[in-house]
Amino acid sequence: MAIKPIENAKKFQAFVQDVRKSKYYREPIGFGIARVDRGQLNTNKILQATYPVANWKENYESAAIFIAALQESGIKIDFSKSEFVYDVKKKFVKNALNMFYPYIKNAFGDNHKNVQVIKNLYQTAQTEGLEDNFKITFIFDDQTPQSVESTYLKLYALSLGKAPLRSLNLTNIFGLLENVAWSLNVPIELEWLKANEIELKLDGTYPYISFVDKFPRFLQHIIPEDKVRILDSSKVRMGAHLAKGTAVMPGASYVNFNSGTTGAVMVEGRISSSVVVGEGSDVGGGASILGVLSGTNGNPVSIGKNTLLGANSVTGIPLGDGCIVDAGVSILEGTKVFIAKEHLKTILEINPNFKFKYNQNEDVKGYVIKALELSGLNGIHFRRDSQTGQMSAVRSNRKVVLNADLH
Repeated sequence: MAIKPIENAKKFQAFVQDVRKSKYYREPIGFGIARVDRGQLNTNKILQATYPVANWKENYESAAIFIAALQESGIKIDFSKSEFVYDVKKKFVKNALNMFYPYIKNAFGDNHKNVQVIKNLYQTAQTEGLEDNFKITFIFDDQTPQSVESTYLKLYALSLGKAPLRSLNLTNIFGLLENVAWSLNVPIELEWLKANEIELKLDGTYPYISFVDKFPRFLQHIIPEDKVRILDSSKVRMGAHLAKGTAVMPGASYVNFNSGTTGAVMVEGRISSSVVVGEGSDVGGGASILGVLSGTNGNPVSIGKNTLLGANSVTGIPLGDGCIVDAGVSILEGTKVFIAKEHLKTILEINPNFKFKYNQNEDVKGYVIKALELSGLNGIHFRRDSQTGQMSAVRSNRKVVLNADLH
């Protein structure tokens, strides 16, 4: 059943309110229309989903229109499920276009981006089919993803900063995503390459393969925020988030999915999955911040503001603001750290909530504790005595400031 064009904005608002108040309706937390890449051998297999507009906890009027357009097209949405994915068909596009009618003429630039999607799909439908190339996705609950389409929508939400890092359920996404050969922005089934290798190579048509992975690169899907610099596209994975002013240098740098920065950060080392680095911090050349799968016992690591990780250092515990880890130093959860009594007082001054469980009235030179007990403290300088090899923690007296011209 095709709906007639809605005449004006007032009637549009009334229509949307009726949809959102109806018994069958449920507000999605995320939704969008994606162009999908299918397998070359198995066309039922979705290899990638590209969202021109990824909506996350926003644009609820557009969500209501999309749901109503599907309902008017005879599509029943199971609102009891955590997600719903369906083929985009001409009837749905026509219904959505008529519902958006008051805004069609003014849909350009940053105005009414979901309307722009429908306008473009309507034009596409005049010359080519839609069902095989486009999917509409709704996520109603943040549960384990059930599809490639919903997985990509969550990765978009993270990379665009619409959902905070580490806030979304990404369980089992490696089981959903295919390991494919990426030729520029086109995913190619490895089995298809194997089956056609001889012909492709003899014809001189074997594609340029830039990498093989389940994830695409950040820049294949995301336009960075202002003043973000990425000097090598292979250094940032889809699902990472880079805040304004972040610079990712070439070489040993890397930012994994579900990790990133909250402000201007210099990245010359590795930010593993689930790691969040605060504004003004410097991840030095070859430095490595361990993720939940690489030595932190599943505990996600956060790095505070204006913290310096020296070249080739390793950090496996959360750090607060204004910390320093010297070059080549490894701070893991079980690392034994010495705190001299004269330094303990200054550390406690800037960390008044730190519950130091040792007897400070003892007649000792200091205390040896596990680095894990210092997690999240501010102003700590971790360093190693070059003569004895002893690891120690002192109050940092150096201010970490990034070069404003570079960020």
